[in-house]
Amino acid sequence: MERISGIMESVRKKVPLVHQITNYVTVNDCANVTICAGGSPVMTDEIGDAPVMTGFASALVLNIGTANARVVDTMIACGKAANDAGVIVVLDPVGVGATSFRSSAVDLILRKVDVAVIKGNAGEISIMAGEAGKVRGVDSVGGSGAAAAEALAKRTGAVVGMTGPVDYVSDGKRTYSLSNGHELMGRVSGTGCMLSAVVGCYVGTKGASVDSVGAAISAFCIAGDLAGEKARGPGTFKPLLFDALYNMDGKVADERRRYRSCTAST
Repeated sequence: MERISGIMESVRKKVPLVHQITNYVTVNDCANVTICAGGSPVMTDEIGDAPVMTGFASALVLNIGTANARVVDTMIACGKAANDAGVIVVLDPVGVGATSFRSSAVDLILRKVDVAVIKGNAGEISIMAGEAGKVRGVDSVGGSGAAAAEALAKRTGAVVGMTGPVDYVSDGKRTYSLSNGHELMGRVSGTGCMLSAVVGCYVGTKGASVDSVGAAISAFCIAGDLAGEKARGPGTFKPLLFDALYNMDGKVADERRRYRSCTAST
C-alpha cells in the first residue's frame, strides 16, 4: 500500500473542501476532525443551497445517522450534483438493516448516485454484502470480515472500508486488514462518523482507492492509539484524538501502521 506520509502531506497542502451531510449527534466533531486531518468542512443540508455547495467541494460525505425523508432528498440531489461535477461521493450507511427506512434510504442513494466509497462498521457492511451481520440501533454487534468487504466492493464497484476490532479495505481486487486503533474509540460517540470525514479528506485529495481509503483509516486509528496512550478515559480521549491527528508526523504514521494483504478466505 502507498505510504500514509505522502498522502497526508498532499491532503495538508491541498486543504480539500469536504461537504458533509451528516447526523446532528456528531456534526461538530466531524467538522473539527476534518480540520485536524488537513481539510476544510462545510455542513449544509438545505436542498436550495447544498447541491451548489457540493459543486465547489473535493468530496461529498453522506451519513444517514439521523437522516429523515427531507435529508435523503437533499443527499440524492447533492449526490447527482457531485457526479456531474466529478466530485467523489462517500456513503456512511449508519444503522442500515436496523430499520426499513434506513435500508430503503441506502438502497435509494446507491440507485440514484454513483458512490465511490462505502465506509461502515462490520454489521453494516456485512448486511449490505448479504453476509451474516447484525446492528443494534446504529452499532454493530457482529459481521463478517474480509469476505464481506470484498463482496460488497465487487457488487457495487465502490471502495469499501469496514471498521471493527480489525478494519478492512477492499476494491474487490485488493483487500487489506488494518490493525491500528484503541479500545477507547468505541467509548466515544461518533468516531465512525469522524472517520468518514477523514476518508473524505483523503479521497478528495488523492481519489478513491484502496490506498487512499486505507491511509485515512490507518491515520485516524493511529491517532486513536496515540490518544489512548495518554487518556484517562473517554472524556480526555476525544480532545487528545483531535490533537494526535492534527500533530501527526507522517514518518511516525508510516512506522506505526499495521496492515497486511489478505483474501476473502483468510
